[in-house]
Amino acid sequence: MKQMSMKDLNKITEAIIGAAIEVHKNLGPGLLESAYCECLRYELLQRGLEALQEVPLPLTYKGIQLDCGYRLDLLVNDAVIVEIKSVESLASIHDAQLLSYLKIFGGKVGLLLNFNVKMLKHGGIKRLAN
Repeated sequence: MKQMSMKDLNKITEAIIGAAIEVHKNLGPGLLESAYCECLRYELLQRGLEALQEVPLPLTYKGIQLDCGYRLDLLVNDAVIVEIKSVESLASIHDAQLLSYLKIFGGKVGLLLNFNVKMLKHGGIKRLAN
C-alpha cells in the first residue's frame, strides 16, 4: 500500500467516480457485478490509473497470516479499495465489509459502488474512510 496525501486520494476517488459514471451511463443497471468490475477496470486503465482486480487480501490473526479467500474487487493505484455491488440498495453490512477490508489492508479510503440504481450519483456511490 502506498502512503498518499488526502489530496492525492481525493483525486484518485474523483477519477474512479467519473469512470464509474461512464460505465453506468453505457451499461445501465441490471448486470452482474463481475461485468461492472471488468468494465470499470478497463475505464480506469484508459484514464492512466493502475487498477488490479480480485486482489487477494490475507488476514492476520494472532500473528499468523491466513488466506481466508477475501478478494478486493479493485485496488486502484495501490491506495483505494473499490467494492462493487449490483444490489437493490446498499445496506450497513456493505459498509462494514468495506471498512473491514480497509482495516485489514491498512488503507485510508474506499469506494462502495452500487451499479443497480437508476442514476449512480443518486444512491450508488459511498466513500468510506478508515
